[in-house]
Amino acid sequence: MAFIKKIIGLCVLFAILGGAYFMYWSQKPIISEDAEAIEFSITPGSGAHAAGQQMAAAGVPIQPLLFNLLARATSKSGRLKAGSYELKPGSTPLRLIDQLARGEYAQEQLTIIEGWNFRQMRAAIAAHKGLKHDTVAMSDQEVMSAISSEYKQAEGLFFPDTYLFAKGASDLQIYKQAHAMMLTRLATAWEKRDPALPYKKPYEALIMASIVEKETGHKSERAMIAGVFVNRLKIGMMLQTDPTVIYGIGPKFDGNIRKKDLETDTPYNTYTRAGLPPTPIALPGVQSLTAALAPAKTGALYFVAKGNGTSQFSDNLNDHNRAVNQYQR
Repeated sequence: MAFIKKIIGLCVLFAILGGAYFMYWSQKPIISEDAEAIEFSITPGSGAHAAGQQMAAAGVPIQPLLFNLLARATSKSGRLKAGSYELKPGSTPLRLIDQLARGEYAQEQLTIIEGWNFRQMRAAIAAHKGLKHDTVAMSDQEVMSAISSEYKQAEGLFFPDTYLFAKGASDLQIYKQAHAMMLTRLATAWEKRDPALPYKKPYEALIMASIVEKETGHKSERAMIAGVFVNRLKIGMMLQTDPTVIYGIGPKFDGNIRKKDLETDTPYNTYTRAGLPPTPIALPGVQSLTAALAPAKTGALYFVAKGNGTSQFSDNLNDHNRAVNQYQR
């Protein structure tokens, strides 16, 4: 009888010690604060034990058996989500369980730059290693169809910003997010517009915003640039803006615009065709959208680059010619 009591006592002691160790282990950092993060993936349909094995195989220093016991003890065994993750320095097993149960995937990011054209945007997305590239073989029109857009032409219809996504996400997610954001930004700016502006629909304002985006890098001048082009549209004057001509030349453009380029007719040559070009020529940012729909109240019809990044604005051709002589010749 005494022997049995000793055995029971030892079992209780081992249970207490085991429980204490288990609690200590669950709250001890898996990797130290100065270690590098470890990337791992959990495949769909994996239980807690399989998840533990996959993490261990990826280099996460964790015991699959203990991880499985902890998942069951916290009632999260059946809630672990498949996906790509990152074990951050200082994370404990308890924090790791919570991370997998919440689906806090490894975050990647991609920045789309203001003024890029859609071709440049596609190249950046295609080059990002954190994305699953589902659109590589698609045409621009097929991409627009895949994201359920009412627009057929893609240019200008994606908002330049930094987008976060789970590692391994489809590149379609970026296109959808950027397209939805542009439509939202455009609609917001359109609602606040001056009704006297010469646009029949938001898409025309988007075209104008793209021209403003390419015409100046100075934020303070965007409203004035938009004001000049709006004035020209109102009186039926040619826009005569080089960025549209360059866009019409396409990838063949060598960085030097020539007189023959200004005289060669294309749908985007605003020296040979009146009004706005048929589509945007770039991805405009929020400030260019605002400028297109809230242009400066000005009598200016001309502007010329001063050579320092800013422009000289003129109300008449004589003043403009003097400015050209002063700053360009």
